[in-house]
Amino acid sequence: MIEIRWHGRGGQGAKTAALLLADVAFATGMHVQGFPEYGPERMGAPITAYNRLDAKPIRVHSNIYSPDFVVVVDESLVETVDVAAGIKKNGAIIINTGKEPSKVRKIFAKFPGDIYAIDARDISQRTVGKNLPNTPLLAAVVRVCGVMSEQEFIGNMEESFKHKFAAKPEVIEGNMAAIREAWKGAVRV
Repeated sequence: MIEIRWHGRGGQGAKTAALLLADVAFATGMHVQGFPEYGPERMGAPITAYNRLDAKPIRVHSNIYSPDFVVVVDESLVETVDVAAGIKKNGAIIINTGKEPSKVRKIFAKFPGDIYAIDARDISQRTVGKNLPNTPLLAAVVRVCGVMSEQEFIGNMEESFKHKFAAKPEVIEGNMAAIREAWKGAVRV
């Protein structure tokens, strides 16, 4: 089973990305969970979302305390939230940042696992025209986790977007461009 914990702020799309990941993984025949954890927070407040993906039925229904992967949607959270808490030693962190790799490595100096950086903000600004980092981060997560091939992921995302944005087809092209660019954009630091 692969367990993923997302850290973001309300309105940045961490919850949406976790739910989209569950949808596209389900479409490949996997057993999935995708759920957020938040209380009465408002826009901009820290939130956490989770995914479980497995070839077998998933019998556990709790938050994820020892994830294989941690996704940091908003890098400012590392100053106030221990985003690496509980991550498995052979796990990986995927962070949305435009910082130099050496600076990213310093942020997580005590973490022995792999760290991947991607400037999802920049990718979304160029492809979608807005700061919506969740779609590029989703592509980076799927690639780093290795849960499905690029072709399978892109095909499933296109189908999902066609359904989700049926009334706004102009949104699909930018999001698909973000996915294609981000698939190769996560750099191991």
